[in-house]
Amino acid sequence: MKTKFFSNSTLALILLYCNILFAFNTRSLPERKPKKESARKTTAVASVITATGDQVYCPQSSIKIVTDVAINATEEINAIYIQISSGYVINEDLLTLIGTHPNLTSNWNSDSGTLTILNSTGKTASLSDFITAIKAVEFKNSSASPKGIRNFSISLGQANYLPSSKHYYKFVSSPGISWGEAKRAAAASNYFGLKGYLVTITTLDEAIFVGEQLSGTGWIGGSDTRKEPEWRWETGPEEGTQFWYGRESGSTTTFAYWNNFKEPDNGGEIKLIGVEDYAYITPPGYGQKGRWNDASLYGSSDPTNVNYPRGYIVEYGGMPGDVYPQITASTSLTMLSITETKAPDICGSGTTILEAKSAAGTINWYTDETGSSLIATGPSFTTPVLNTNQTYFVGAEYNGCFSKRIPVEVRVNKVPEVTSVSNPAPECSSEIFFLEATVSEGDANWYDSETGGTVLGTGPLFITPSISANTMYYVEANNNDCRSLTRTPIKIEIFPLPDVQNEEVVLCAPNSVTLDAGIKNMSYLWSTGETTQKITVSQLGTYFVDVTASTAGNCTNRKTIKVIELPAPEIQKIEVDNRTVTIVLSNPQSYFEYSIDGINFQDSNVFYNVPGGLQTAYAREKSACKTASKSFIVLVFPAFFTPNNDSYNDVWEVTGIENYPEAQITIFDRYGKLIAQLSTSKKYWDGTLNKVPLPASDYWYALKIDDNHPILRGHFTLKR
Repeated sequence: MKTKFFSNSTLALILLYCNILFAFNTRSLPERKPKKESARKTTAVASVITATGDQVYCPQSSIKIVTDVAINATEEINAIYIQISSGYVINEDLLTLIGTHPNLTSNWNSDSGTLTILNSTGKTASLSDFITAIKAVEFKNSSASPKGIRNFSISLGQANYLPSSKHYYKFVSSPGISWGEAKRAAAASNYFGLKGYLVTITTLDEAIFVGEQLSGTGWIGGSDTRKEPEWRWETGPEEGTQFWYGRESGSTTTFAYWNNFKEPDNGGEIKLIGVEDYAYITPPGYGQKGRWNDASLYGSSDPTNVNYPRGYIVEYGGMPGDVYPQITASTSLTMLSITETKAPDICGSGTTILEAKSAAGTINWYTDETGSSLIATGPSFTTPVLNTNQTYFVGAEYNGCFSKRIPVEVRVNKVPEVTSVSNPAPECSSEIFFLEATVSEGDANWYDSETGGTVLGTGPLFITPSISANTMYYVEANNNDCRSLTRTPIKIEIFPLPDVQNEEVVLCAPNSVTLDAGIKNMSYLWSTGETTQKITVSQLGTYFVDVTASTAGNCTNRKTIKVIELPAPEIQKIEVDNRTVTIVLSNPQSYFEYSIDGINFQDSNVFYNVPGGLQTAYAREKSACKTASKSFIVLVFPAFFTPNNDSYNDVWEVTGIENYPEAQITIFDRYGKLIAQLSTSKKYWDGTLNKVPLPASDYWYALKIDDNHPILRGHFTLKR
């Protein structure tokens, strides 16, 4: 478009250049050129264009795109650019300059949807010529039922304007340019006071406009060089914003428009860091038009390669300090059409409410597609009672113009029935059941409640979870949400099994043991062939009995009994701490019990206040099958004695010492003086020294059992 403008207006520029030379013939050309450019910038910013003409389009008609337009320009206008900036449908939409305009010529670009009006060769049009031409531009769509809205941007400048973003866009052809060079060139450009930057695309509307209508094949401002694979915009007001994470299977955080050839792929199968870190719009013929790909910083050097850079797209608008010029005016045409319809089904017979929405105008309802049989007006229409399918038609009307009528079909569904179900046979245990049903129309829905509830499954077959108790399921017929009047029940019956519990029984060989099935009034069959509730066995092993109930179902359950022999306890040692005794086993088990008299057994292996003297420790399995024993001695040292001849505690004597024939006990007073010596031949002390009573006091003893035991020391009290 840029190339065509300069080629078609070459003569006009030459004439303008000559006029400038004539007006400033006292100055040289190098002095005039900077002033001329500065003046253009000032007057361009001051130029203003306004337009009105938001209208409704009647299908297959021609309509002016503006009802009025005004241009206040302080500079000479050489071209006007009118683009269908959104909603454009290629090969259907057309802009045409109607009438005779001797000083102007027009050029329609169907790829971008742009009509360029510019000076005819060798002529210079006036401002009024351009205004008259804009008013004479007509829009036409070739479809009998166009949809949507067409937005038109009428610009004094060559860049394309998108009303939804209020930004300007320009494709710059620069074959072979790198992404970095494109970024710098875009940032250095300026459009009527707006700062340029490599385009950032944040909406589908913008992506379609830039990639498809603008026909931009080149670099855009996305990159993942900061941190792979985080794609961010590196230019413009969105700089730093992440818009994609990952490779081709990644996800967008805002908006992305990658090509459907598994992009971005970072160099295909290579998958190296930094191979392809920059985004660009792919050329036609590679995937979907206007979509993105990733490429290396310089792209390909082969012009035939898809990664060869063709140029870049510059975006203007949104930067800090931008002052927006009023060089673009916008109008719109709303296509007269029905945009949405709704027709709820009828079950059996009855009425329904049809609904429709239109882009503009009044909504009319008809019984046929082309006749004039108007039956209702407005966004909704209530049908009469219908027993069979019926098609109505709806269209929009605006100022005598009619859109194409849209068919609205009302379906009258037959009320379905459940014609048959399978009732499963009762079972004696937890099972998965296969339930089946046939319906007259539609499909079957399965529930676990007679009314309400959620659908558990759909179709002629429903597989239940494992069921261990009586359960009811229900099935209904569903024909396009027209349901049977009631749900058909299906009963699943589970007979209870005899409640048997497996167990282990200990056999004390060579004795026998009784095995019990555990439940009365049943039928029994043992693995031994016996049929009684209890049997007696004398061999170790595993036995089982099948217990059969005599109630409904005759359900059988099997009980397993393991006849085992437990190992004998092994006493490792007896720990004696004063009068506390602990029996220590080398193989302790929970099924062992303990005793120190052979009569009274306990679970604990610790005994307290054990009498002095020679004792015996016992450990056995709780069924009293196997017993181990070990003797031990408890020495009891009296803490005091009272030699007053009252027959109670008259002497100090160590209980149990008689079990150690080599034992010797030496008694000292508190000063270490030897008082007496005891042994098995002299077992006690009466509190005298040489038959003279000693005073009440504390005395000390030392017990030497033999050469293999340590000497035991302690003290006691003599009381008088």
